[in-house]
Amino acid sequence: MAQGGQGLTAEWAEQLQRASRGLETASPEEIITWAVEHHFPRLTMATAFGPEGCVILSMLARIEPRVYVFNLDTGYQFQETLTLRDRIAERYGIEVALARPELSVADYEREHGGPLYERDSDRCCFDRKIKVLREHVRGFTGWMSGIRRDQSPHRAKTAIVGWDKKFGLVKISPLANWTKAQVWKRITEENIPYNPLHDQGYPSVGCWPCTRPVLFGEDERAGRWSGTAKTECGLHTADEEQDGRNP
Repeated sequence: MAQGGQGLTAEWAEQLQRASRGLETASPEEIITWAVEHHFPRLTMATAFGPEGCVILSMLARIEPRVYVFNLDTGYQFQETLTLRDRIAERYGIEVALARPELSVADYEREHGGPLYERDSDRCCFDRKIKVLREHVRGFTGWMSGIRRDQSPHRAKTAIVGWDKKFGLVKISPLANWTKAQVWKRITEENIPYNPLHDQGYPSVGCWPCTRPVLFGEDERAGRWSGTAKTECGLHTADEEQDGRNP
């Protein structure tokens, strides 16, 4: 089951649904093992070094550390996030590649007459995340994500295995049916490195201009694009839901 980069046929869709149903009660390690068996070496993972991503990296170190993992380095990341990349490499021997947009932040802001995120964050996310990921996953057939169903209403229906039409890949979400508590329990038990910003009120960490600490009682993603209706950068939404080309 290594098809990727092609259209979704009815037969292929049924195979993916069958695989997802079969893995519904599997452990994250079993799901990752399935992904490796069916897609490696054409399996990749994009991580923003959230707690979920760090947990998956700790598992990959034991299952298949050669999986190609990359980070979408928009140029607006917190320094704490970039430092965590070094800590992960030191702990697990996994060197997470930095996938960068063609234009530096300075050139990008010069081209748009200042910080575009202030007036069109959808376009900024599209240019500095989605376009970069599309280029970076060429040649791969599957990619893993760290999203959980309990993170937000939008993510509540996330499949363990599904077809990502935006990127033309099989998408595997090993932690889809885990809870926030389970993620942090594993981090604590294994002393997995994590972003220190989580201890400062940032349960979800993105680019620094568009991320704030959350307040008591708020959703864990409330600090992302605060003050707007936006809740996703577009990586985990269908084109018609959110895309910088159609903000």
